Amino acid sequence: MKPVNQKAWLLVAPVLALVAFSAVIPLMTVVNYSVQDTFGANQFFWAGTVWYEQVLASERFWNALGRNLIFSFIILLIEIPLGVFIALNMPKKGPGVAACLVLMALPLLIPWNVVGTIWQVFGRVDIGLLGSSLALAGVDYNYVQDPVDAWVTLIVMDVWHWTSLVALLAYAGLVSIPDAFYQAARIDGASGWAVFRFVQAPKMARVLTIAVLLRFMDSFMIYTEPFVVTGGGPGNSTTFLSIDLVQMAVGQFDLGPAAAMSIVYFLIILLFSWIFYAVMTRHDDDGAKGG
Repeated sequence: MKPVNQKAWLLVAPVLALVAFSAVIPLMTVVNYSVQDTFGANQFFWAGTVWYEQVLASERFWNALGRNLIFSFIILLIEIPLGVFIALNMPKKGPGVAACLVLMALPLLIPWNVVGTIWQVFGRVDIGLLGSSLALAGVDYNYVQDPVDAWVTLIVMDVWHWTSLVALLAYAGLVSIPDAFYQAARIDGASGWAVFRFVQAPKMARVLTIAVLLRFMDSFMIYTEPFVVTGGGPGNSTTFLSIDLVQMAVGQFDLGPAAAMSIVYFLIILLFSWIFYAVMTRHDDDGAKGG
């Protein structure tokens, strides 16, 4: 058996050490704040798990968490099928490929705060193209005052911004399928649905797993866009955990509860991401055992 050369780890070790160093120090700082209390003058006192108990017993926390879960669920429900549909209809050969790839990548190049500003102006009923057009059409739309309109605006904005990522990942999976699979399907007289189910979908499974994980984590941690567009309103209807956390830490300067909430927030993201990954890759492990 040929020995495995592990010298490549020496090339990435400095980067891994730098990333670990830059990540561990802020994390330990937050952990330190989450178990201590302060009365000013940089004097800290041991508080134990008081802040964690306060956060977990807070209705405010659970309401914000519920909004996050609902938002992420809606985003995945729309963007994954839509991205796959777009990828299936993109050209696989010819001059149109480059044009489609560039057009699909354009929304991903726009910074998050700029996306929020664009949609904030776009949805205004006085000067925004969307808001004023809906007003002229007789549609009662105002994302500043109506919670439903605010949610619809944020969802449409996120779909516009991030469906391209799903489409590009799905497209990468599609173009990697050898032509021999399609030729065999044509010989067998397979329908379009059969080709998608038995040829295209299995080949896209891994990239779609990555797409689901990326979109879940990003949508669950969303902050800049809703903060710019709605500021968490109207009322608290779009106050997600990220916005609530910043309000607690910066607005109220409750560093202990904010640190505890950020740790709980991090653990929830880690837990859900692991669950998503474990569930979506189980069929790969079962297939490998069966083979």
